[in-house]
Amino acid sequence: MRNTKKLVNQMWSLLCTLALMFSLACSDHSIEIPEPEPKPEQGSGDNSEDNKNDGKEDVETVDLNKWPVVASGAGRLVADGNDAATYTLITRQGYNYETPDQSGSHASEPFRHITQSYSPWLARNIFEFHIHAKIDDDRGKTDIKDRQRNEIKTDGKSPASMVAQEGETLEMRWKFCLPKEMVTTNNFCHIHQLKGIDNSTGTADVSMPMITFTARSVSGGQQFQVIFVPPTEEGGGNQYLAKVNLSEFLGEWVAVTERVTFAKKGTYSLVVTRLSDGKQLVKIEDKGRNFWRTGTTGMRPKWGIYRSVGSNGSLRSTLRDEVLLFADFEIEKK
Repeated sequence: MRNTKKLVNQMWSLLCTLALMFSLACSDHSIEIPEPEPKPEQGSGDNSEDNKNDGKEDVETVDLNKWPVVASGAGRLVADGNDAATYTLITRQGYNYETPDQSGSHASEPFRHITQSYSPWLARNIFEFHIHAKIDDDRGKTDIKDRQRNEIKTDGKSPASMVAQEGETLEMRWKFCLPKEMVTTNNFCHIHQLKGIDNSTGTADVSMPMITFTARSVSGGQQFQVIFVPPTEEGGGNQYLAKVNLSEFLGEWVAVTERVTFAKKGTYSLVVTRLSDGKQLVKIEDKGRNFWRTGTTGMRPKWGIYRSVGSNGSLRSTLRDEVLLFADFEIEKK
């Protein structure tokens, strides 16, 4: 009796299933299983939506004791508190400098544009990069009237470990702090570049930087921009890898880790972390672009302030003197 009842229940379940299938087949509707939503493509490096993160902060704990991490030797430039010997320290560590120490009225009273001071917040010595709106020029070149420069860099005289050849990878780390009330214009104000070194015949494709960090005025405020410029043979032109509200940076120390494989199909990664709260202000992972320059004898970094003062200095009156702070430069060939 019990087996008969079980058999009846099984037949009834089968009849119900067949009835449902017949009903669906005869109707105008069908059951569809939705496709899973595609995951965001990795490696595009396109943070052009002002680096938005849907209101969620990407926070990581920052251990200042990890900075710097290059123990010694070429590639490490850390302020030592000996302000008077700052330029000697820069060149001794394999870097070079381009400053407007004798431009304009500085000709009669030279002014050293890279100095050192002590930062109580970082609890270490730091570098100060000075620029004067109404005085300074670009390396004392009298024919250049639309820009001014105060930078350090690596170049052809630097150790091979601080300049990349094709296919090589450099990892660069440093900290910087922009002035709290920094004034910008809609023209450029570069604070970091990756650029090629020209060859002996002057024919290398190095007139434009490959990567640039710039602070700029835009409609509605100020932005921190990360810009990539393709090689000339690929058309050049700015491609924005990131745009972030500059207010996130002003008056704040940030730590930067930038890693580049300099190749025709290279890679670029960047993390900029605000030290006060550990928030990642910029994060880029980019693959497959042409991160090389035809004819160059090497790719190298530059830091400081390189800004437009307008045609024949037309913007000088709208700008102000600034002091940008930098600390703990490191270059490591991987």
